[in-house]
This record gives sequence, structure tokens and C-alpha cells, in this order.
Amino acid sequence: MHNDGKVVPINKAHATPSPLARLPVVLLQVRDKAAQQLQQGLQELFDNADDTLFEMADKARSNADHHIFFEAMRDLRLKRKNFERVFMEHLFSAFAHLGHSGRGELHLVPVVSYDAVPGTSRDELEKAVALEAMLGRVRHRDGLALGQLTARLSAVLGKHLDDRENPLGPALLCEFFLRAGRSLGVEIRVKLIMLKLFEKYVLSDADQLYGEANQLLVATGVLPQLKAVPSRRPGGRVERERQHEDRQPMADPPLDENGQQAFAALQALLVVVRGRVAPTLEASAEPQPIASRDLLRLLSHLQQYVPEPEVEDDFDLRNHLEQLLTRVSVKSGKSRVVEDADEDVINLVALLFEFILKDTAVPDAFKALIARLQVPLLKVAVQDKSLFSRASHPARRLLNEIASAAMGWSPSDDYLRDSLYLRIEQVVQRLLNEFVEDPAIFSQLLAEFSAFTAEERRRCELLEQHTRDAEEGRMRTDAARQRVADVLNRRLLGKTLPQAVVQFLQQAWSQVLLLASLKHGEQSVQWQAGLRTMDELIWSVGLQKDTEAGRHLLEQLPGLLKALRDGLTSAAFDPFSTREFFVRLQAMHVQAPDGEGLEVLIEVREPFVLDSGLPDAVDSLPGDDPDLLKARQLQVGRWFEFQESEALTVRCKLMAIVAPANTYVFVSRMGLKVLEKSAGQLAMALKAGTLRSLDEGLLFERALACVIDNLRQLNRGK
Repeated sequence: MHNDGKVVPINKAHATPSPLARLPVVLLQVRDKAAQQLQQGLQELFDNADDTLFEMADKARSNADHHIFFEAMRDLRLKRKNFERVFMEHLFSAFAHLGHSGRGELHLVPVVSYDAVPGTSRDELEKAVALEAMLGRVRHRDGLALGQLTARLSAVLGKHLDDRENPLGPALLCEFFLRAGRSLGVEIRVKLIMLKLFEKYVLSDADQLYGEANQLLVATGVLPQLKAVPSRRPGGRVERERQHEDRQPMADPPLDENGQQAFAALQALLVVVRGRVAPTLEASAEPQPIASRDLLRLLSHLQQYVPEPEVEDDFDLRNHLEQLLTRVSVKSGKSRVVEDADEDVINLVALLFEFILKDTAVPDAFKALIARLQVPLLKVAVQDKSLFSRASHPARRLLNEIASAAMGWSPSDDYLRDSLYLRIEQVVQRLLNEFVEDPAIFSQLLAEFSAFTAEERRRCELLEQHTRDAEEGRMRTDAARQRVADVLNRRLLGKTLPQAVVQFLQQAWSQVLLLASLKHGEQSVQWQAGLRTMDELIWSVGLQKDTEAGRHLLEQLPGLLKALRDGLTSAAFDPFSTREFFVRLQAMHVQAPDGEGLEVLIEVREPFVLDSGLPDAVDSLPGDDPDLLKARQLQVGRWFEFQESEALTVRCKLMAIVAPANTYVFVSRMGLKVLEKSAGQLAMALKAGTLRSLDEGLLFERALACVIDNLRQLNRGK
């Protein structure tokens, strides 16, 4: 059986754990508490692995590396659950073996080796070095707490253990991780990245793991005399979460886990809009506040009657709630009203969705779908006010992910069969059908939708790369065409030459030069030979036969004809198609001096253009034109809306600005090219108002900022 390292013996009574072998209750508590923390660490690891690998793919210097990291992302998403399951199975198995007593047969538990064994592959050596460094850091930081835990486990079991036999020791935790990762079909670079993430998100919290395990054992009287090790927090999960929140807008205030302090600040602004949610009863009816739990029941009832997106109906949340409250009030004989805090939540959510449904960055086809999320988000907000202050709140992130994914969508007749539309519709419908009070469904749907968008993004990026490569190749070809045309025009314009020769150079020899430029470059022998042959041909047909050079032309003619034929062959010209030209060329060179049988001569006056696909430049704008300057400052990766006609509006992303003509290439959300413009054309579109950039900021954050600003203005105007 393959092992990732050496093995060390642990005494046991049987080859497999006996169902009768029972651990002391305190060790079961230690195991379960540790399993819970390790599970959280693994989840955090996988949540961040996708972003890490995506960044690596983005920085990759070759298509092969790009492909490796994207395939690793896909592999991790597919095998994540199995990975976590195998890791936990090994952890529980290691604890089960601790319960064996006696020193009969030996059981071999793999432990990571730090030594390079002769014949070890380079990949294995790299992994061993990385492991040794990782474990050394854990031992240095948390060796004392680990040693105390191992001593206490030994005391409970009545037998000596060392740190490498401790199921929570870094050696065995790494072993569990390596074993769980065997199903991943990834190369060594990805494995090393995963090991680094394991250290960052799991081993960095070893002090908490050992501290809590030691506390459980001390509480039952196991070696209480050992001095407790102070907890080390910098770099651990709590610190990472704090730093992450610090980077987010409206991060949670300290000690405000439910967002109450932040919501209290919002309530001071919301006072001005209170009174909009009340039953329509006689004023004499006695008002009686309705509890938040009863409000949630009303909302769950209302959730079942949210109209379908195809129905042309503006869903007025507050109006529907008023009707429900009126109905309840009539039945009870009392005026049932919502408490101030709940009314503030209702008003705030309603105002947020008013902004969202007017936001131009959200495609109209998706607004009706997103509008159906009002009631589920209101129910979340009634239970958890941190929705308004915590950027990482799953419900908030789900809304932002949906809006971000939909932003690049362009209208089409078959949108009801579009995969993105159908997936968002599925998410919305599941919330309406399944969400009662447990907000965990938002985390589940967020994970599923994020996996879907990550896969779609991966496909789009591959298509974008293909489009980018094709456009760059086309632009190089167009630029080469222009250079060939310039070369011909410098030699032909203003000259009087046989018409057959001019046609031959423009129609046939231009292709020979173009191929030489693209295939070999303009410093190559092939390019220079093509120019030399062209010059010799022009020289030969312009000679006077009675001159010294003219008399020696027949001696040079075979070499010229061979060079012409070789050039045409290199460009894959059919020899039969040029046969007539060569017959006529030979006739030109042996014409009678009296001019009888001369070819038709023409003066070349019009510049030759070699069918370039470059966009026409708009030269009428001065260099300091404000819109031209704006066009030149457009950033690659940004999304835009381009109105091509009254009936056609396209949403597209600026994929690349391709040299040498600085052509702006735009793609759809699927990575396919939809537009190609020059800076001048974009400037004219900006002037006409047919081109505008889309706000790519997070939707919930933008809506909240706008609502707060409007509320402040209302309060100032009171």
C-alpha cells in the first residue's frame, strides 16, 4: 500500500478497531470538539482555494499552466465533499486506535517523513521539504501546548504517546490531508498550494485546537498542574475574519454580532418614513403591536403569493403587508401594527429594492426575478440585522452574486432558455419554496451558485483567450497587409509600366510578400528576397533594349523567372493560373525594337490597398477632444452598454486593445467577440450617448449607500 511518508508503530490489540473498544468520554469530547474546528478550517480552505487557483491561472505565463490551474479548480469543486469526508474518517479512525490497550500486534499508522529517501522523485522531495517546513513552524509556535496535550492523552490512556502519535498533532493532521487529497488529479504545484492553504486555514489555528482540548482534559482533573499556555491569536481564524471584515464596506462594529448597533444608526434616519405600514381601520381601534415571530409567519404566507416574473405586476411589499395586517386586525378586533424596529426593517428593504429595480446595471429581464427576493430578504433582516452591516452575510452575498452574474447579459428572444436565467430562476424559486426561518439555505444556495458562476467564468475565459489570440493574429495580418501595400506603392506610384506587370505585382506578388512578412518577419532572408525579385522585375520591364543593360537582360532573365516561380510556389499559387503572365513577360523581354506587339502601358496613379480589415479611424476629432480622451482611458475588463440602433442594445466587456492599430475589441459574457471599434468611433458614441459604462460595484452596497444618502436628505429637509 502506498504511503506518503514513513510509518511508525503504535501498539494495538487487533488489526482493526474493535466495536467494544471504547474511548473515555472526555476523549470523545476532545475528538468531537476538534472535529468541529477542523471541519470549519477545511471549509474555509476550500472557500479560498478557488480564488487562489484563479489568481494563479490569471498570472500563468503559458496556456498549459493556465489550463492546469483551471482544471485544478474544477477538480477541487467536484471532489470537495469526498475530500472532507475522507479527512474526517482518518481523524476518527486515529482516535479509535487510541482506545486499544495491550501490546500485542503492532498497527502501522503513517506519519509524514522529513527525510529524502534515495530514489525519491523531485516532486516527492519538494513535498517533503514543504511539509518539514510547515511542521517545524507549528512545533515552534505551539510545541508546548501540543506537548501538554500529548502528556494528558498519555495519562488518560495509561500508556506513553509521543507527539507524532497524537491524532491532533501536525504530523498526523498533514497525513490525513495528504490521504484525502489522493483522489485529486492535480500536479505537484497545485499540491504545494493546497499544503500552504492547509497551513494557513487549519494549522494556523492549532493553538486554539490544543488549548480547547487541554481545557476539556483539565476540567476532568487530567494533569491540572501543567501551566496553561496563553492563546496566540494573530494569524488565526478569528484574526483572519476580523481583517477580512475590515476590508469590507460597513464592516461589523466590535461586539456587534447581530448588527444591532449599526442598525440603530440606520433607525435614526428611518424615523422620517415610519407610518407607511399600518392597517386601514377606524382610528378608534385599539393598536396592538405584532411580535416579530408573528410577522415572520405573515411574511411566510405572503411569500407563497409572490407573482411569477412573467406577470406584469409591480409587487408593492408594503401595500401587501398593509392588506395582511388589515385582515388580521379585522379578525382580532384590534388594530394590529408592527413594532418600530420591524417597520424600519420593512421600509429599509423596500427602499433598497426600489433602487435595485431602477438600477440600469441590472438587465430588465432579470429585475422581475430579483424583485421576487424581497420577502425572503426581509425575513432574514427581521431575524438578523447584520444583513445591513456585514458585507459577508450569505443573503447579501447571494444577491450581489446574482446581480454580478446577470450584468453582462444582453437581451435576446430566447432568454427563458438561457442557462444563467434558468439558474437564477431556480435559486429564487427554491428560496420561495423552502425558506421558512432557517437562513442556512442562503449559504447553501450561495455555494452552489458560486460554483456555477465559477464554471461559467472558466469557460468564458477560455473563449476570451481564444478570441484574443484570434484578434491579435488578425491584427498582425492586417498590419502586415498595410506594410506590403506601402512597399508596393513606393515602387509603383507615378511610374508607367506594363499593365500585366502592375496587375501581377498587386494581385499575386503582394501575397508572396505578405506570407514572407507573417511567417518569417521583415528582417528575414525571405522578405528581402521577395523585395529584390520585385525590384528586378520592375527594372527589367523598364529597360531600353538598345542599352548595355538591356542587351545583357536575356542573360539574367532565367534567374528572374526562377525567382518569380519559386516565390509563387511558396505562396501556394497554382502554376496554371500564372502561366499566361510568364508567356507575356517573356514576350515583353524579346519585343522588336520598333515597338510592334508592345504591352499596354499604364501610369500608376491610385494607391494600392491590400484588403485590410482594420476599422476606419475617425480623424475629424482633435487630439484633445474630451470624449476622445475618455475613450482612450477605457479600461480592459470593464462592462459597457452600446446602443447600436433603437432596437438593438448590446452589453459587452472590453476584452483587449489590440496593437498596432489600437483597436478596441469587445466580447459578450460568453467570451465571443461582438464589437470592434477605434478610439475615434468610441468617442463619437460617447458624444451621441450610445455608449455608457456599467457600474460594477456590489449591488447591495450601492443600493444601501444611495438609500442612506436619500434618507439623510429627507431628514435635513424636515
